[in-house]
Amino acid sequence: MASAAEQLAANINFGAFRKATELKKRIWFTLGALIIYRLGTYIPIPGVDPSVLADLLNQTGGGLVGLFDVFAGGALSRMAIFALGIMPYISASIIMQLMTSVSPQLEALKKEGEAGRKKINQYTRYGTVILAALQGYGIAVGMEGMTGQGGVAAVENPGLFFRFSATITIVGGTVFLMWLGEQITARGVGNGISLIIFSGIVAELPSALVATLDLGRTGALSTIFIMFLLVMSVAVIAFIVFMERAQRRILVQYPKRQVGNKMFGGESSHLPLKLNTAGVIPPIFASSLLLLPITVASFSAGAGPDWLTTVTALLGRGQPLYLGLYMFGIAFFCFFYTAIVFNPADTADNLKKYGGFIPGIRPGKRTSEYLDHVLTRLTVVGACYLMAVCLLPELLISQYSVPFYFGGTSLLIVVSVTMDTVAQVQSHLLAHQYEGLIKKSRLKGRNR
Repeated sequence: MASAAEQLAANINFGAFRKATELKKRIWFTLGALIIYRLGTYIPIPGVDPSVLADLLNQTGGGLVGLFDVFAGGALSRMAIFALGIMPYISASIIMQLMTSVSPQLEALKKEGEAGRKKINQYTRYGTVILAALQGYGIAVGMEGMTGQGGVAAVENPGLFFRFSATITIVGGTVFLMWLGEQITARGVGNGISLIIFSGIVAELPSALVATLDLGRTGALSTIFIMFLLVMSVAVIAFIVFMERAQRRILVQYPKRQVGNKMFGGESSHLPLKLNTAGVIPPIFASSLLLLPITVASFSAGAGPDWLTTVTALLGRGQPLYLGLYMFGIAFFCFFYTAIVFNPADTADNLKKYGGFIPGIRPGKRTSEYLDHVLTRLTVVGACYLMAVCLLPELLISQYSVPFYFGGTSLLIVVSVTMDTVAQVQSHLLAHQYEGLIKKSRLKGRNR
C-alpha cells in the first residue's frame, strides 16, 4: 500500500490537477475568501483618521503593537474593521484548552465526540466575542487620547457614541474573520485561521522589502548588511523546513497469528513522532497572550500612569522582559499542546489492543512510559528550535533597527502553513487518482 501511494504521488502532474474539479473549487473558494479578508483590512473604522494612527505606529512600531500589526496584515496601522485580526479567537482557544485540562466537566465534554466538540467550539466563539469586546473598547478609549503632528486628533468626535460604534465594528470584524476561517477549513484547502494569518504576513512583505532597500539606498544600512539579512532569511527557511520534517521513527512489531490454514501478521511498521509536534501553535499562542494585555496599554501609555508606560517600554522588541516572557510562553505551549495532541497512554493501549509492541519494551504501562520519555526529549529539542528561530531574528532587528519585520515567528508561520497546505493539496490529488483507479477497475469488471 505504501509503495502504491508513493507511485501515485510521483505521478501527480498538471493533468491530474486539471481533472480534479473538486480541488479547483476548493482552491478558488480559498482565494476568494482571502481576497475578501484583504479588502477588509483597508476599510477604516468610522470616525478615525488613519493617517494619524499610521504616523504614531511608525514611531512606536518596534514593540508588540508592530508585531500585532504584522499578524493583522497591516489592519491595525490603518485602523481597519479587522484591526484585531483573528487574535481574540486564538486567545479564546488557548483559554478553552487550558480550561479543558483543568475542569472535569469540560474534559468530560471533550470525550463526548463530535457533539462535545461542537459545544466547546461554541464556548470558544462566546469567549472570542467577550475578548474582542474588551480589546475593542480599550482600543477605542486609547484612540480618543491620541494626537498626531500639529495636534491633529486621531478621533474626530470622541465620546460614548464613538466608543460604542468602534467597539461594535471591531467585534463584528473579528467575528466575521472567525466565521470566514471556519468556512475556509470546511470548504477550502488548508486551515482557515492559519491561512488568514499567513495571507496578512505575505501581503505586507513587499512593503517591508521596499523599506529595507530604501534604507540601503539612503545609506542608513550597508549593502553587505542587507545581503546578510536576505541570506539569513533563506537559511532560516531551510532550517525550518528541515526541522519540521524531522521525526523519530519508533519500530513497532506485530506478532504472527494463524487464522485457519493461513498465517497473518509478523510485519513491522514505524510509529513516527515529529520533532516539533506542536507545530506553529506555540509562537502564535505566546504572541497572542503577550498581545492581549499590552495592546491596550500601548495605545494608552502616553495618557496613562507611569507604571503603564514603564511596562510598555519593557515589553518592546528586543527588551529582556519581552524576550523572557516570549521564551517561557513558547516552551510552555510546546509541552502543553504536545500533551493535548499525543497521549502516550492511549497510544500504548491501542498498540496492545492490536497486538503491536515495541521490541525490548513490555506492552501497556512500560510502553506508555517509554513513549512519554521519548516524546519529552523530542519536545525539549523542538522547544529550543522554536525559541532559536523566533528570538534570534528579533534580537538582530532590535539591535540594528531594521524595518524588515519578517522575523522568525513570521517565517515559521509562513513556511509551516505553506507545507501544510501543499500536503493537503497533494492528498486531494491522491484521493482523486484513487477514485479514478476505482472507476476504471469497475468498468473493466463490467466489461468482463
